[in-house]
Amino acid sequence: MELESVLRSTIALLPVLLSLGIAGCDRPNPGNEQATATVPADSGAAANHATGEPERIGTIDRSHQGKAAPAAAFTAPDGKTVTLADFKGKPLLLNLWATWCAPCVREMPTLDRLAAREAGQLQVLVVSQDLEGAEKVTPFFQKAQFAALQPHLDTEVGLSTHYGVNLPTTILYDSQGKEVWRVSGDMEWDGDTAAGWIAEAK
Repeated sequence: MELESVLRSTIALLPVLLSLGIAGCDRPNPGNEQATATVPADSGAAANHATGEPERIGTIDRSHQGKAAPAAAFTAPDGKTVTLADFKGKPLLLNLWATWCAPCVREMPTLDRLAAREAGQLQVLVVSQDLEGAEKVTPFFQKAQFAALQPHLDTEVGLSTHYGVNLPTTILYDSQGKEVWRVSGDMEWDGDTAAGWIAEAK
């Protein structure tokens, strides 16, 4: 009877334990010891115009402001090797994601709408951290039928390793390739809060 009581207590706690483990899709790089100053988002500050529900807002971190983009190489949709330096000239919103990351998948349509809305003013670059590369990403894009996003691949996970972050993480660079801020967690990128933050690079 005592064992049965313990088992019931453990099962009752499972939802709580699981909820603590789903904030990010993967663990930070243990080699990255740099402290970050984060600013908690005010989740009640804005509402989704379509649903009236509070916006999904990630956590913004400005402690890396002014740092140059890393030189890590990744693969463009045409198969060419590129780096973030190739995107200088206009503000760039870099999103690190993976097909197996539920919060990443949830925010992708909002990134697509943002990319379509800001075409010519803001580059929106989504770079998959899937180790399988096109094998996973191509079917995902075919099913999603995004209007503006293009599939970039980082099968060596050089970018997420450099930043030492969980997925999803999104980094804003100004037109000179200098970091403005980074956001961890799921975000409604076509919402009012994101628009205000993105304006900091313009």
